[in-house]
Amino acid sequence: MPDTIAAIATGAVVSAIGIVRISGVDAIAAADKVFHAAGGVKLRDADNRHMYYGELTGADGALVDLCLCFISRGPDSYTGEDTVEFHCHGSPVVLSEILRMLFSLGVRQAQAGEFTKRAFLNGRLDLTQAEAVIDLIEAETPSAALNAAGQLRGAVGLSLEPVYRTLVDVMAHFHAVLDYPEEDIEDFEMQGYLSALRDSEERLARILSTHDRGRVLRDGIPTAIIGRPNTGKSSLLNALLGYDRAIVTNIAGTTRDTIEEKISIGGVQLRLIDTAGVRKTDDTIEKLGVERTLAALSGAGLVILVLDGSLPLCDEDFSALHSIPPGVPKIAAVNKSDLTHVLSQDDLSGLGLDSCRISALTGDGLDLLESLIGSIFPELGAPPSGEIITNARHAESISRAKDSVCHAIAGISESVTPDAVLTEVESALAAIGEMTGKVMREDVISRIFERFCVGK
Repeated sequence: MPDTIAAIATGAVVSAIGIVRISGVDAIAAADKVFHAAGGVKLRDADNRHMYYGELTGADGALVDLCLCFISRGPDSYTGEDTVEFHCHGSPVVLSEILRMLFSLGVRQAQAGEFTKRAFLNGRLDLTQAEAVIDLIEAETPSAALNAAGQLRGAVGLSLEPVYRTLVDVMAHFHAVLDYPEEDIEDFEMQGYLSALRDSEERLARILSTHDRGRVLRDGIPTAIIGRPNTGKSSLLNALLGYDRAIVTNIAGTTRDTIEEKISIGGVQLRLIDTAGVRKTDDTIEKLGVERTLAALSGAGLVILVLDGSLPLCDEDFSALHSIPPGVPKIAAVNKSDLTHVLSQDDLSGLGLDSCRISALTGDGLDLLESLIGSIFPELGAPPSGEIITNARHAESISRAKDSVCHAIAGISESVTPDAVLTEVESALAAIGEMTGKVMREDVISRIFERFCVGK
């Protein structure tokens, strides 16, 4: 029988409300010994999913806190077990004292992710839903949160269910004919499942195709801010972030290394990378900075070329432009619009890329830059509902399932024996099962819940 566990479910900082969560067969009994409802109701007799106001007291009867108590009995609770929550004043000292009281009654400290792990093991969540819990907690943009919430509701499992059913039908029909030859079962013909397997392969391909967008949704687009020295790259980084992250001086070559920060711009999550100015130099340290700039460009998904609008274009501007790898989206941010314009629109049109005038000093034009970025990635602005694969483990499992289904289709086309085709079908089922948790692997499960915080 699993232990009864408890943990602080809110942050370990002073806050208005703090929550202590208990789960297990003795959760209600342990809570009954420390909580006294104002109306005199014992928790063992309390209504399910009702809030009760009362006192938390220690073994000596001393008042620890006045709080609310919530009971949710299994199997219909989050964990599938009896659970109790104390909603207290958010003093870390009070919350720790409540835990100490519970531990003295035989309750133990919950491990990281143990509440959600029990929810999975008790069939309340599949593995993709369990992973969505921590993705929702760690979401850094509204879109990432919406997608994680959709996956918590089961969007990934639902999208794979038609494929899983098709593969199970193929296996079941084959084994029924094999195991019960005396029964009046329709002969097993692989050709009859060819269309369904092709539909499954197409569905898996569509789901897998969302992973590139998912990586961006989760990690952001690596965005290199480049240009010749002293055009205002670091100033632009600071202006976008809203605080001074990079050192800014009027001395060319101040930035010697890359600086990276995340920000949401135009509805798109960016990983901004401030780089050293691109120019020829004999300075050893500055050379290393330029090399790191070129390395950042090689992995960039977007490049912002910063130009000094108060000066004419020069060879170093064109050198920076030509250093951008082909096919990478790029924008020219013409800085210092607060000064006299020297760069004309004709000069900018000749560069062959979208541009806008900005002032990193005053903030003018930053809204135009945000709009340009949003227009380059319109698909990232559409609110997701859980259909986007953000997890590398999910993508790998779907890829294996798709490959196995493709091999099964090829086997049917080449008229190989049914058992050889069914080996591939079984492999596809196993890959999907590992992803959702229908096929349990302890190492995978342990690795997943290592990401979690205590109290979830």
